[in-house]
Amino acid sequence: PRKEMENTRNYCRKSKDVSVQELRGMLAEFARVRGWEQYHSPRNLFLALVGKVGELSEIFQWKGEVARGLPNWTCDDKGHLEEELSDVLLYLIRLADVCGLDLGQAALSKIVKNAQKYPVASPPTTPAYH
Repeated sequence: PRKEMENTRNYCRKSKDVSVQELRGMLAEFARVRGWEQYHSPRNLFLALVGKVGELSEIFQWKGEVARGLPNWTCDDKGHLEEELSDVLLYLIRLADVCGLDLGQAALSKIVKNAQKYPVASPPTTPAYH
């Protein structure tokens, strides 16, 4: 199983970018064929999402500040982080879908709102050195 997981991870890294809509469709089908739709209420999905965020926070809990790119992390630590981040993303996408929301469009709208709320300031002036 470990070798299979590594092969899957390597395949996924080499594959094309995946859209939110593609993931949404895959998750809906995954739940449908297993008969899990009845359990996927907004409340249940939200609580599962919160639980996964808790698992994600445990990874960082005692690490202190972490450098970008995680240079001091082992491959296993990075793999664990990747899995927990994926769980959070997938529950978030499924929750939005069950609520009838277009998460991709909502994210784009939020970026526009944030750009308006936090405009780019003019570059700071540099002191003149003579």
